[in-house]
Amino acid sequence: MVVAPLLDWVIRPIPRLSRTNPRKYASSNIVSYNRPVQSHLRCQNYREWSSTSALGDTAADLEKTRNIGIIAHIDAGKTTTTERMLYYSGFTRRIGDVDEGSTVTDFLPAERARGITIQSAAITFHWPPPTAQEASKSPSVQELDAQNLPRSRASHTVNLIDTPGHADFTFEVLRSLRILDGAVTILDGVAGVEAQTEKVWHQASVYQIPRIVYVNKLDRDGAAFGRTVREVGSRLQGWPAVCQIPWFEGGNGRFTGIADVVTLQGLLWKEGGDGKSVKVFDLANLENEDKSLAEELKRARIALIELLSEHDEDMVEKFFDYEEDHLAVPPMDIIRSLRKCLLGSAAQRIIPVFAGSSFRNMGVQPLLDAVNNLLPGPSESSDPEITLGNTKGRLGSLLNGELSLQQSPKATTTTPKSTQKKKLAVVPALVEPQNLAASLESCALAFKVVSDPKRGVLVYVRVYSGSLNRGCNLYNTNLHVTERVPRLFKMYANDAVEVESIHAGHIGVVVGLKYARTGDTLITTMGNKATPPEPLNTLQLRPIDVPPPVFFASIEPHSLSEEKNMQDALALLLREDPSLHVTVDEDSGQTLLSGMGELHLEIARDRLVNDFKAKASMGRIEIGYRECPLSQSSPVTKIFDKEIAGRKGKAGCTAVVEPFDPELEVAEGVSEAQDVIFDDTIEGNRIIICAPGINVVRDRKGKEESSALPPQVDVNSFRTSLFNGALSALARGPQFTFPMHSTKVTLICNVAEHLFGSESSASALSASARLATQGALRGLVATSQSNNNSSTGSGTAVMEPVMNVIISVDEGSLGAVVHDISSARGGHIVSLDEEMPITASIGNQNNSPEADQPPIDINKIYAPPDPFETPSVAGGLPIQASANQPRTITAKVPLKEMVGYLKHLRSLSAGRGTFVMNVDRFERMSTPRQKAVLSELNR
Repeated sequence: MVVAPLLDWVIRPIPRLSRTNPRKYASSNIVSYNRPVQSHLRCQNYREWSSTSALGDTAADLEKTRNIGIIAHIDAGKTTTTERMLYYSGFTRRIGDVDEGSTVTDFLPAERARGITIQSAAITFHWPPPTAQEASKSPSVQELDAQNLPRSRASHTVNLIDTPGHADFTFEVLRSLRILDGAVTILDGVAGVEAQTEKVWHQASVYQIPRIVYVNKLDRDGAAFGRTVREVGSRLQGWPAVCQIPWFEGGNGRFTGIADVVTLQGLLWKEGGDGKSVKVFDLANLENEDKSLAEELKRARIALIELLSEHDEDMVEKFFDYEEDHLAVPPMDIIRSLRKCLLGSAAQRIIPVFAGSSFRNMGVQPLLDAVNNLLPGPSESSDPEITLGNTKGRLGSLLNGELSLQQSPKATTTTPKSTQKKKLAVVPALVEPQNLAASLESCALAFKVVSDPKRGVLVYVRVYSGSLNRGCNLYNTNLHVTERVPRLFKMYANDAVEVESIHAGHIGVVVGLKYARTGDTLITTMGNKATPPEPLNTLQLRPIDVPPPVFFASIEPHSLSEEKNMQDALALLLREDPSLHVTVDEDSGQTLLSGMGELHLEIARDRLVNDFKAKASMGRIEIGYRECPLSQSSPVTKIFDKEIAGRKGKAGCTAVVEPFDPELEVAEGVSEAQDVIFDDTIEGNRIIICAPGINVVRDRKGKEESSALPPQVDVNSFRTSLFNGALSALARGPQFTFPMHSTKVTLICNVAEHLFGSESSASALSASARLATQGALRGLVATSQSNNNSSTGSGTAVMEPVMNVIISVDEGSLGAVVHDISSARGGHIVSLDEEMPITASIGNQNNSPEADQPPIDINKIYAPPDPFETPSVAGGLPIQASANQPRTITAKVPLKEMVGYLKHLRSLSAGRGTFVMNVDRFERMSTPRQKAVLSELNR
């Protein structure tokens, strides 16, 4: 497409602000959006050039690399904004449309059919579009700083990830956040800060990811930039630094542009254009064009300088250098201060806010400039956390040889799962950190796995040190396997360009790995050795947390001959999406697929049938219930005495089962008693293992030993076998066949009574623990049946998942929705219009930096007035029309009642209501409700 803007719509050259002339409040060094894109950098040629160019490959150019993500609530405009970024960077020749299904990042058929993002897509482009001169030589960051120019003047490599906004695909956002250096949070200018936005914001805070906010859809009726800015402060718990304010025609007409607070310029876009032609006004011309906007721009500049001065001492000095004139502070000093405040604090208290309308092609180019100017590069982001054996630290400390590897003896034990995976996790005391750093050539994290029908299995990786080269040996420290890398790709959504290497700080794809999964750490060593030296083979980056599933549905093959193909397809599906789980019901033999929600399972079924060609069908979606004990059982001892694989096995164990409530019990950790060798809580159950007479000691290297155990069973396998036996028994309840929850199991394995020399193998120990735990559980049911009265408190009861539900409706629909939740659905209302309703329901919230920060005083937040804003009342918030005033309902509702709730909510709210939910906890059912649910399940 050839753009020929009119002469009066070209960017005017504006004199640069200087100390000798402080009253010329504009700089031509900040805004320049009509840079020509060289013809050889278009489309496919653009991708081939970018894969072989020097941009981002050297250490100096790594500072001009941005790994960013687009995060927001569903339908906030993430994909639309991404499409404009690709168009203005020269990556595409036409602007894709979500409604037409022509977007680059939403390439799956399910995404284009539904108009939503389901799978996060990675794409690489350059902003600003590189000229022919920059393609060969691009100025460094140091050269730009020396010339007092913003970083947006040099072409940057932007690795962008467009993430989903639907709550069912939260795991897609989680694993994308894990490898990002910065993020752009998009807000709907009409809806403001929505529930899913709060959730992903606080998840990003756990990883300490710097973020900027882009208020989108300001062209729509009801858009309120000022109200949204106040919500940023109250709900996201930060001080909004308003860097742009919207420009409405005549003060309350259509949205036509923005006023830049940093540069004191007005940017006016041509109506109906593609957004490449921008008319720029300095402050003097802006006063002639729109005097009220110019006055508001001055107030916004004063508020911005005052806010930065509270958090940055350098800004205070600059303010005094310019004779306390807020308007005279140069734009570059403001950009440096914003960047310092954004990157310097672990808890992000300064939140730069930008404005625009991506669908109308307004405001995207200044947003891209802000990405270059404010967000960090890989070398500036926080040092990734690692574990090396039992030592925790940072990757940078390991590479510098500063990580202390001396292991201190500990009396506590780790969980059997971790000890089983890390058998070699004992760090020798004499290992030199410098030798380890010299041996490590590269380190990367696999954060996503995709099965591509043409290219095979694609493993998306973020390289944190060194470079991955084609043909190298990749060692998986989680699975302890080595795989050779046949091909490397740089991804452009669904397209790929083959490259020879992926450098540190970049995101790429490894093709042909058979075993790598999401969250695995991949390393290469000097000399391309297949197996790294100890303890380097235990190096692991911080893993990615997988949320538990809440919905499940049966999957049945069309015939017995198709069962193997279905299982193979399920294995590929689970490797792609670890938030899916597959289990087999022992009674019916059915294969059950569990997921995060109705849409999640629906998409999984489509992938299974359409993409993997599995001839299978899915049953109706069911709820994953749990079972819990009501009283303590009597001790049950079982002796396992059978042949296992042709060898005699004999071992015994005693088990006691009782209710477990983590809120009432004090978190004791590992017990100090001599005979307790394991104490941990997993999946809502607590397992304690006691072994009288085992006498565990540690050798010089820290390895646990016991002379009381048979020679074929060491302490680690002894503990692991008993744990696995109890865990397998808890997978199925004795009365209703649901998995056990809120259960405390105490296993006692007396060395003198329950071990029988060479006959006591690890498998025999596991079997005896399983039989003893099952016997104790069945004892509860037998006691209940003998009493013939469930009110005596014996037996087991059914638990159901209770959801934390955030419902957004207007004032007119509030009464009907509240009545429906509290009466018809058996839920209870927690609060109305709380400032941060979603925070308490987010996992790992204790690790979020916002948790320890004082609340934001909303009265001290600067926000420009909104069009048609009614007079404000005490507290500074405007009074809106009662029927259209947005209200937020926080409620606890059983998951069963939320199946298909969206359709019902839309009927109650005239199509305006939306809701987001996530698992709060499992709660015991009342007796009438339990009978009703069981009778429905037994139909």
